[in-house]
Amino acid sequence: MIKVIMHGCNGMMGRMISDLMTDDAQARIVAGIDLNTAQKYDYPVFESLEECTVKADVIIDFASVKGIDALLSYCVSRQVPVVLCTTGLSEEQLLKVEEASKKVAVLKSANMSLGINTLLNLLQKAAQVFAPAGFDMEIVERHHNKKLDAPSGTALALADSIREALDSDYHYVYDRSQEKKRREKSEIGISAVRGGTIVGEHEVIFAGADEVIEFKHTAYSKAVFGKGAIQAAKFLAGKPAGYYNMSHVIDSCV
Repeated sequence: MIKVIMHGCNGMMGRMISDLMTDDAQARIVAGIDLNTAQKYDYPVFESLEECTVKADVIIDFASVKGIDALLSYCVSRQVPVVLCTTGLSEEQLLKVEEASKKVAVLKSANMSLGINTLLNLLQKAAQVFAPAGFDMEIVERHHNKKLDAPSGTALALADSIREALDSDYHYVYDRSQEKKRREKSEIGISAVRGGTIVGEHEVIFAGADEVIEFKHTAYSKAVFGKGAIQAAKFLAGKPAGYYNMSHVIDSCV
């Protein structure tokens, strides 16, 4: 049985993961960390990691960027692997994550969904077939009206996956309204839609002469991210120091 500390246990994702793990036969939450110390589950809740006296095999983090430095310091000093799900890290913090990964196992991904990360692998194979055949590549992402960043980190990860597979000079185009000219073959177009309560939709279009191939992922609730984080925690427990991502988790499933 893998023992998990839930960092940010009383936030929306922390509560969701706690619910998902209630009947998990392979892992359980043994402690929670949150500024709100209300105990809503059968595990103790501490205001900070420094106060936590419970030993664990891995930490799942869905907290705040403000707590990243203390989290990394704790994980390195206690040698506890961490699944880092908090987004919006600064360049300085990302460098600290990379440094920490040299001393303890760290798993970080732009999107924790198993579906999205499987799609990343599929797109690389598709791009190697369709791009040389002259297909144009476009990405359309849709999110709720409260999302601040555009395009989404996941859309950029999808584009990065395609460009990595092609090993070429493909570049991203976010707004075609600024120039009146034909689409270049070296473009990967990325469009962002914001509205309503859309959890997350990502569509990748390969448009060729007389045929179109589309890959689409739709998240109907944030539970998909929680399930991916739990799977990542099971994978990461006991792993040696290193910088891991969800591709490693996917590979371990096949």
